[in-house]
Amino acid sequence: MRYDLVVIGAGIHGAAVAQAAAAAGYRTLVLEQFDQAASATSSKSSKLVHGGLRYLESGQISLVRECLLERRRLLKNAPHLVHLTPFNIPIYKDTQRRPWKIRLGLGLYTLLGGKAFKQLTKSEWCELDGLRTDSLNSVMRYYDGQTDDVRLTRAVLSSAQSLGAEVQFECTFERAACNHQQCSIFYREQGSGKEIRSRALVNASGPWVNSVLNRVEPAPDTLAIELVQGTHLVVPGNLQQGIYYLEAPQDQRAVFAMPWQGNILLGTTESLYSGDPSAVQPREEEIRYLLAVYNHYFENTLDRSQVMAAFAGLRVLPNSEDTAFNRSRDTLLHIDEVNCPRVLSIYGGKLTSHRATAEQVIRRLKPLLPKRKKQADTRTLSLPSVS
Repeated sequence: MRYDLVVIGAGIHGAAVAQAAAAAGYRTLVLEQFDQAASATSSKSSKLVHGGLRYLESGQISLVRECLLERRRLLKNAPHLVHLTPFNIPIYKDTQRRPWKIRLGLGLYTLLGGKAFKQLTKSEWCELDGLRTDSLNSVMRYYDGQTDDVRLTRAVLSSAQSLGAEVQFECTFERAACNHQQCSIFYREQGSGKEIRSRALVNASGPWVNSVLNRVEPAPDTLAIELVQGTHLVVPGNLQQGIYYLEAPQDQRAVFAMPWQGNILLGTTESLYSGDPSAVQPREEEIRYLLAVYNHYFENTLDRSQVMAAFAGLRVLPNSEDTAFNRSRDTLLHIDEVNCPRVLSIYGGKLTSHRATAEQVIRRLKPLLPKRKKQADTRTLSLPSVS
């Protein structure tokens, strides 16, 4: 069987690449190791479709601008999956980021494409879901997007399938042998060995990205990365006033407290991870860390016994001496032009900008692919409803 493009992985970026490829008219196949899409990292996010306000601190203005543009497109193309919700930033006497700095950041955020922000009056503080008000200086409110990451991923993949992309689940990628004309891809499905050929191969396997590349011949260069674990908790509660953007007292990181399916979602943490990506689990110290952040800010404190669920996912970040929180969140599209020009690997990536990333992937690979008739434009393509 011959394809124009084979994609390894049915997370948000694999689904988006399949959608972009099928929209461009290419014969596309997705191979996924699990029995359904979004079974790993893409189901373990903070469920946010946002520009990344905190990325302004590290000067990643182009990333914020791109994400806000993609947020706008998702609000239009998938209003049943993405909605704007208020974000509240409480600023206390001991908060490291002072009101002037928050105001400046929110002003720039608005200029780049966000909705206008405001400062809540003191008379409104009593409505803030039991937020502690002693030593509270001010509360800023702005708006960003929230989604169900699993449903969003599956909607994008369903869109790809409606455009002609094929998907095979429960497949184990074994190896790929590539030359300057094509790739032969070998995998197992229900115990049987399969071989297909493709003009190009996209490695969208998330934390398995280098593991996949290590099974490609001739051996392409790999990028030096670290896997960073992020844990979230589901705890009882009802946040009526939206999402709370909190500065963790332990290390000044951003932690969110969010309404989620009738409860509260707390996250996230950032700690280095080594080992099998499929074995990642929340650590007890991460659970204690998130509970401590929540209890620092809210009057109705929680203890360990009240944690209803906990889950952990992995981010792919470039090796750096910086802390995980301060590293670049730019997505890296990697091709070893000398050894393996027909294999493109996606390192990192954001849920919000998945469509733009996929568009860049197809643009990079277009010179290697046959001419096809374009079927749709993903910038304006409405996403279907999925369960």
